[in-house]
Amino acid sequence: MTERILPPGLNAAGFDSAISALKRELGDGKVFDTELDRNTYIDPYALGDGLDHAASAALAPTSVEEVQAIIRIANDHGLPLWPVARGKNLGYGAASPVLAGSAVLDMTRMNQILDVDERFAYATLEPGVGFYQFHEHLTNNNIPLWMSVPANGWGSVIGNALERGIGYTPYGDNTTKLCGLEVVTPSGEIVRTGMGAMEGNKSWAHYPYSFGPSWDQMFVQSNFGVVTKANVWMMPEPEMTAHTQVNLPAMEDIKWAMDILADLRLRGIIEHNVVFGNYLHDASAFTTRADWYEGEGPLPDDVAEKIQETYNVGWWTFHLSLFGEGSLVEAKQKIVSDAFEPRLGKKLEWRHWRKGEPREPFSISVGVPMVLPLNVVNWMGGRGGHIGFSPVLPPSGELAYEAFLRRKRRFEDAGLDYYSSFTVGHRHIANVNMILYNRDDADMVSRARTLFTQMIGDAREEGYGEYRTHVDFMDSVADTYDYNNHALMRLNETVKDALDPNGILAPGRNGIWPARLRDGRKG
Repeated sequence: MTERILPPGLNAAGFDSAISALKRELGDGKVFDTELDRNTYIDPYALGDGLDHAASAALAPTSVEEVQAIIRIANDHGLPLWPVARGKNLGYGAASPVLAGSAVLDMTRMNQILDVDERFAYATLEPGVGFYQFHEHLTNNNIPLWMSVPANGWGSVIGNALERGIGYTPYGDNTTKLCGLEVVTPSGEIVRTGMGAMEGNKSWAHYPYSFGPSWDQMFVQSNFGVVTKANVWMMPEPEMTAHTQVNLPAMEDIKWAMDILADLRLRGIIEHNVVFGNYLHDASAFTTRADWYEGEGPLPDDVAEKIQETYNVGWWTFHLSLFGEGSLVEAKQKIVSDAFEPRLGKKLEWRHWRKGEPREPFSISVGVPMVLPLNVVNWMGGRGGHIGFSPVLPPSGELAYEAFLRRKRRFEDAGLDYYSSFTVGHRHIANVNMILYNRDDADMVSRARTLFTQMIGDAREEGYGEYRTHVDFMDSVADTYDYNNHALMRLNETVKDALDPNGILAPGRNGIWPARLRDGRKG
């Protein structure tokens, strides 16, 4: 039986009083505080039993007014809240709060597609709208607009953008496609950012700023407010796309190939985020480790070679896509081929999609959600899990190779299989090091935790920081941003204390603690 865990400063009587007030306001059907309810919100991939981030209850509003009421009652009773859009932030803690005993503010039922404008290519969504729901709406209504979807399409469109998640179309920097938010602040007040700050303004979804400071990014990866709706720019359906797979046989090939990719991205020839991944990507999605090898330690080289041969991949493999009018795609295809083929010693093989054809065979590269990548958690057997360490680097092949060698050694020292990718953005690389583990193997879990901690230190030593992390490591990662005696964190804390004096909204999120918990919790 899972014991009820209460947040600091709130005893059983105080918690029961808060729950009673919430049930009176919302009704029993929107307040969940049984043992089963609490267990539902435990991180399914937790490094351990997950109880160090267990929720005390969950709340499921269906309107902005109910969100306001929840925040008012939370302030009155000192009940910390942990807002989630759909709770599918898998690999980062899912729906579990940093501070054990917080009540999850689950926005899943706020899932209205409020507007889709075909002419100007935007949508206005509530945070509970998922990628599959939105894709179905666009398809069923023959709307010629594309979403940008992440590798795992289970989650929330807006939630992914608020976490700085990415997709793989030219609109794949999802957070930059937000254009105006509606937010309930920790005081319960409704604020609209951008042009929405003017009552009745007609340009809210067209121009991301307003008059004076711009606040959209203030509510991204923060605990300064609860987003209740947002505008998101969408990609008009192109006339044509072209796709190719590039296999690189040697580890060292990352150096020259990354430099070519970075140049093509910078010049706008390639317009999407490119995932430059090692051979384990395909094998872990379709098979388990036991299908290939049952020995101790990381996979031997001969097994790695067998995987590459079986799945027709290289030591590194990446996929490229081109989008637009037919003549433009053909011209860009020649530029890309001319850049890579002399180094590869062979022709690139291109596949094409044209407007009116089924998109499913091309999946996430053309905005169709999928969940196949979730299969990677089965790789090590047992109750699987994954957690990713993702520092950001300049787009240099030499720097990527150096980072790769250091991370690979760390994985091997930990006795874990090296699973990694370098996501090539417009002017940066996100090096996603995926640790796959069996939650039923306590020693493996311990090694995974140690590995993650070591990589935080390594990256800081190299001058790199993570852009997004698991709830277990938010304080540790935040601490690496240490310029001028952690001036950025002190600024965040100043804003937190001004907006949320009672410290009820997502304490500890991304290392930002309210004053009442700061000394005892931070670090």
